Amino acid sequence: MKKFILATAVSLMFAPIVASANTPEQNLKANGFTLPAPVKPIANYVTWRRAGNILYLSGHGACEGKSVLGKLGQDLTVDQGFDASQLVGLCALATIKEATGDLSTVKQVLQITGMVNATDDFTGHSLVINGFSDIFVTAFGDDGKAARAAVGMSSLPGNMAVEVSAVIELKGDTKE
Repeated sequence: MKKFILATAVSLMFAPIVASANTPEQNLKANGFTLPAPVKPIANYVTWRRAGNILYLSGHGACEGKSVLGKLGQDLTVDQGFDASQLVGLCALATIKEATGDLSTVKQVLQITGMVNATDDFTGHSLVINGFSDIFVTAFGDDGKAARAAVGMSSLPGNMAVEVSAVIELKGDTKE
């Protein structure tokens, strides 16, 4: 988490100089992140659905079987939850790229719903979901900021620590 905060601070210092020239993937790479292979559905659903210029992402854990498992406030710290949330963000970006062919087609992130597998007395949900939000801001700048919910759940599928769904507005025409 500290590495990410330092990298983000440095990139934000130079963002006004180079942000318009960088693609979302270049922004991620400059901060030490690479996209994983997108996740495939494990049940009767799709990982994304497009309606015109709106892209809906199903709830995501991390890609490549790298979901962090456990309950915040019991098995995991806020920092571990933040890191888990970053992995989920990278997986969601991989899904967006799979759906659109290019992350540069994103106009803005409209909504993020973050679910945290947490104990009844855990209150750091927002701090955990910041990992996801920070990855999207790293990729898209201010267009990565979204209306957001960060809520606690008594459990999540497979005991994963974090699951996030999102709604994205895409640039351009409404061809599907």
